[in-house]
Amino acid sequence: MNGSKVVKAKAPSAEAQLKALVAGIKPEQQTLFRSVRKALRARFPSVNEMAYDYGHSLVIGYSPSEAGVDAIVAISAAAQGIRLFFNQGPKLPDPKNILLGSGKATRFIWIESPQTLKRPEVVAMIKAASSAAKGLAPKGSKGSLIIKQTAASKRQKQK
Repeated sequence: MNGSKVVKAKAPSAEAQLKALVAGIKPEQQTLFRSVRKALRARFPSVNEMAYDYGHSLVIGYSPSEAGVDAIVAISAAAQGIRLFFNQGPKLPDPKNILLGSGKATRFIWIESPQTLKRPEVVAMIKAASSAAKGLAPKGSKGSLIIKQTAASKRQKQK
């Protein structure tokens, strides 16, 4: 041996990885995306944030498990704008008809500003989605940020 040491590079933290992903969305969407994330993290402190980079969109799902399919809600930044998805959307009461989309599992609303999350019908929808969720951690526990690999992010790494 020549006395040299092999030093393994420390992987960036999940927050650093997410910061880089957010930097990749439209600049005019970044502030709104961060604001919505902060509000949802405050609303769901005990669940995991599951971050996905799909290439065409950045998504953070708020899930009591490590599976995105279990997410209560998810925020998505895509070319069209910022949306809040409800994974149990078709099953949720929607007396004000605010939910859009026709998917079998999800519905969404457009997020125009941070105030969208404060509208009474949106607050009620988030509460209904939370009530329908299974496996929520007890109050006082803290969820983690988990960066999930997608086919798009795997392709990026291969380049």
